[in-house]
Formats: sequence, C-alpha cells, structure tokens
Amino acid sequence: MRMKRALRLRRSVGAALVVAALGSACAGPSGGEGGAESGRKAPAPPAAGQQQGQGAAAALDSYVEKVRERRAARVLAAKKWGLERPPLEAPAPPAVKPRITTRKGFETDGEGLPPVFTTVPTKQKVVFLTIDDGAEKDPELLRMMSDLQIPYSAFLSDYVVKDDYGYFRKMRDSGVSLHNHTLNHRYLPGLSYAAQKREICGMQDVIEKQFGKRPPLFRPPYGNYNQDTLRAAKTCGVKAVPLWASEAFPDRMEWREWDRDLHPGDIVLTHFRGKGDWKGSMADMVRRVMKTITAKGYAVAKLEDYV
Repeated sequence: MRMKRALRLRRSVGAALVVAALGSACAGPSGGEGGAESGRKAPAPPAAGQQQGQGAAAALDSYVEKVRERRAARVLAAKKWGLERPPLEAPAPPAVKPRITTRKGFETDGEGLPPVFTTVPTKQKVVFLTIDDGAEKDPELLRMMSDLQIPYSAFLSDYVVKDDYGYFRKMRDSGVSLHNHTLNHRYLPGLSYAAQKREICGMQDVIEKQFGKRPPLFRPPYGNYNQDTLRAAKTCGVKAVPLWASEAFPDRMEWREWDRDLHPGDIVLTHFRGKGDWKGSMADMVRRVMKTITAKGYAVAKLEDYV
C-alpha cells in the first residue's frame, strides 16, 4: 500500500515539473515575460523517494535553459542583421514525412514520375526558403543565415558555381542541402530527351563529386518541364520536383496564388543575386522575405525534413 502511495506521489511530482518547465519554455528571454530573470524561486528539496522526480527536474531545467539561450541568441542576431523581429522558431518536423503528390494542373501523361509541387501538405505554419542557381557568392549571406539560424535549400547550376565550389562546401558544412538545377540552366522542354538527361544527370554527377551526395530534389530552370524532363529526372535518381508558390526580392514579393499570401507548406523561391542584378544585396533580400514571413506568423522550416 505504501509503495502505491509513493508511486502516485512520484507521478504527481513529475507532472508538476513538466507543467512548470513547459511554462518556462514558453516564456521569452526577457525578465518581463516570466523568464529566469523575473525571480523564479528555487524548487523545494525533494522528500524521501523523490530522487527520480529530481532527476527529471534537472533535465527539464537544462532543456528550458537551452531554449532561453537559443531564443536570446536569435534576438541578438536579429538586431545585428537589421530585423525588427527575430525569426519564429519552427516546430519539430513530422515523425512521418507527408505524402507528396503532383499539384493539379502540373501533371504530364507519364505515370510513376517524380511529383511536381509548389506547397508541401502540412497544417503547421511553416514555409520553406529555397535559393536558385549560384551566381552570387556573397559571404555575408553565409554569416547572416548562420547567425539567424534560418534553414534553406540551394538548387545549383554548374555553369555559375564551378568557379567557386568552396563557397558551396561552406554552405553544405553549415547544414544546407544542395540540389540539382541542371548543368547549364537551359530551357528543358526545347531539348531532346537525351539532352535533358545530360543536363540533369550531369549535374547529379557534379554535386556528388564536389559535395559528396547525389541530391534527391531537382528544380527545372524557369520552372519549365515536360514529360521527358520528369522521365530523365527519375532515371537520374530524382525523387521530387519542388517548384514555388512565391518569389522573394530585396524590394518586393511576387506571388503565384490569387490571394497573394502565404499558406502552410508554401515553397519560397529566391536567387543568388546581388546589387548588379537587384535593388539590393542578398542580405537585403533576406530582411525583406523574413519581415514578410514573420509578420504573417510563419516560421521557416527545413524542406528536407518534410520531403
């Protein structure tokens, strides 16, 4: 009987600790939001038989402290890079990736081909940032994205990246996934099947040789493709063909959807460009797109966690 009462007591203590820790984790880094700086009381010493609850409390306190530190770092990074608000932190990715299908109206006649889509099916308020080609190799972008902890994916074309593979190795080493955007950025529907296959498989070979892994994702230049494109991509080992729902520039956003808005799972496109092509730098572009994403209540998640 005493053992049952002790077990119930340990469960009650553990539940209380979880609730308290979660409440602390939801607080912001400043003292005004209930953080450690607001005078949190030290927990009472455990009674006999509560060592298990004490261990759980220590683990939860450690987790909460890491959350606070991470959020504080994002606030400081936002100020450093000129953002009014820090990026929202993405939720945990799904345990099972969603089933991706071709968007209606984007189909070809072939069956069993890699799906073509502009939005990932999810109810989470997340979007995915992707950057195409590789022409501009701005070291400021690498520092900025690392400081702000913003995940993104790069779709590379060899004709503009081959002069500095090292830049993209640094990107890969920071956790960015590098994917296929063809060798020479040609208009693929105007090429034969064999020529399309050379463009796609050739870039698969380059990425594997230079960066160590054959990518599963492929984006056709200009978003243009036909059945031969998808057949060739499948032959080259491509699993999916993400396009985009909106496009980011330093001075504006452009939208595919009629409501000119973000939606859960939308893919955002931008390019490796600088002041020679844009009204601003890549850092300016990131400030613009993150202002839009954060203001609409979205976080940026890692595309490869969902696809």
